[in-house]
Amino acid sequence: MIAHLFNAPLGESEAAVGVGTVGSSEAIMLAGLAFKRKWQNRRKAEGKPYDKPNIVTGANVQFARYFEVELKEVKLRDGYYVMDPKKAVELVDENTICVAAILGSTLNGEFEDVKLLNDLLTEKNKKKGWDTPIHVDAASGGFIAPFLYPELEWDFRLPLVRSINVSGHKYGLVYAGIGWVIWRSKDDLPEELIFHINYLGADQPTFTLNFSKGKEPRGYKNVMENCQENAMVLKRGLERTGRFDIVSKDNGVPLVAFSLKDRSRHDEFEVSDYLRRFGWIVPGYTMPPDAQHVTVLRVVIREDFSRTLAERLVLDVEKVLHELDSLPPKKPKVNGHPHHHRNGTIPPKKSELETQRSVTDAWKKFVMAKKTTNIVC
Repeated sequence: MIAHLFNAPLGESEAAVGVGTVGSSEAIMLAGLAFKRKWQNRRKAEGKPYDKPNIVTGANVQFARYFEVELKEVKLRDGYYVMDPKKAVELVDENTICVAAILGSTLNGEFEDVKLLNDLLTEKNKKKGWDTPIHVDAASGGFIAPFLYPELEWDFRLPLVRSINVSGHKYGLVYAGIGWVIWRSKDDLPEELIFHINYLGADQPTFTLNFSKGKEPRGYKNVMENCQENAMVLKRGLERTGRFDIVSKDNGVPLVAFSLKDRSRHDEFEVSDYLRRFGWIVPGYTMPPDAQHVTVLRVVIREDFSRTLAERLVLDVEKVLHELDSLPPKKPKVNGHPHHHRNGTIPPKKSELETQRSVTDAWKKFVMAKKTTNIVC
């Protein structure tokens, strides 16, 4: 079903193959292992060295570190917070096991341009005589794009896309941890990675790092459209304040990432902190290297985030801004260290015991307020 959703070539002579996982992270690991093993097998057959594999991506750091693959990271830049296909292809060499693209950035929800990546990589492969493939990390976007953007080419319609992972507990409407990885064909999953067990009464092929999984199938299209509409309600409400730049894109994961236009009096972390007083947990974070001077707040719109909640959040943001505007401007850095108090003093460093106690107290407050708190991913 998922292979069909992702437009795999399911003719008489071709059949996609896939496995269930406990989440998209395990799925990415399995896809990476398949690419690594297939690259090694090809290099061995050609009589070439196979000890220095690399992966080109803007993420997948864990896979590279765990499975001894060199990470060729495509750096982001100010105003462009996803992997640039041109820069990615420039990094590809004969030791590249794959280029990994993301359909739904965790930073701003934007879809990376997989079609452009496919076209540029096809051209380089033809010129160099290589067969470097593409993996798509569709953990968030895999259950969004087929329903909201069916004409967008990002999946197995693109010849170089050999595998796709997707999460069930993000936008797959499954609440237990579950994910999947789908390969374009059986040839893309080396047979030696598959174990065969028979203790359940028949031959059972398995390729997994975990074993127990849960699932709960539900419908999609109306839920996704509703999430997108509520994201637009929140976006328009924040724009009406005139105080924020919207960093996220309309076409992508239903989330709203935004930053303050004027940070001279207060910053995003203060907005996040003050929103907690109204029961909201809205994370603030800095962008990765080369764009780390940009700080954003992010609200992920899920099935249970209603239009009413979106409108209420905008009202509470306006209240927070009004309250912050009434305070003195934040003090500049002293000796390279930022002030955390508005009276200009630098808070003393806590002892290990004091830190442990403060963490414990914070968790106690969090647990007590859990039933009345609106947690936003």
